[in-house]
Amino acid sequence: MPELVLWDIDHTLMATRGLGRELWAEAFHQVTGVRMREQADVTGSTERVILRETARLHDVPYTDGLFTAFAEALGAVHLRRVAELRERGHALPGAAAVLSAVAEQGVRQSVVTGNVRGAAEVKLVVFGLDSYLSLDGGAYGEDGEGRPELLRAALKRAAVAPGAAVFLGDTRADVVAGQEAGVRVVAVATGRASASDLRNAGADVVLDDLSDVRRVVAAIGA
Repeated sequence: MPELVLWDIDHTLMATRGLGRELWAEAFHQVTGVRMREQADVTGSTERVILRETARLHDVPYTDGLFTAFAEALGAVHLRRVAELRERGHALPGAAAVLSAVAEQGVRQSVVTGNVRGAAEVKLVVFGLDSYLSLDGGAYGEDGEGRPELLRAALKRAAVAPGAAVFLGDTRADVVAGQEAGVRVVAVATGRASASDLRNAGADVVLDDLSDVRRVVAAIGA
């Protein structure tokens, strides 16, 4: 088994069934005073980039201060609407069981996600996944613009070499990030990307989902 397993969150461990966009729009309106008409592409991106591009679409000037305010607002919105998250979203099949099985082998686990930390933590707690993860050792939307940067930040915090870590994600961007950071990637076709898309992107292993716990753990430890 590797020394460190890093997980993407959305569509890898959980799904929010459209509520995520609603919460994002609420936070955007709160900090800009502008109602969101459209949102920049979110697939495989980070909140910092999504905010900057969405602000541009609405002729709103982007600043670091705007992102800081937005990150705080988005975390607060998730906390305020926990009941809806619990009702409409869910952990993906096998997610909790895989996290538990990896933890039982004494392997450290954390997250690498484009979500801001406040939102990520709320979602992980709501879906009962937080107890398996060292959240202080993860990397979030506040830590950079691109996923390779986030992966490197998480590796640095864990003091683990790239070759001793495995990253699980569901997008081509996750696969490319792992390649750039020198981290082995197990891709899961539970998001918009198909298994063939992920395979063609260069993932080391591609799984249809997390439901076969033994198979997932074997892929992580291969």
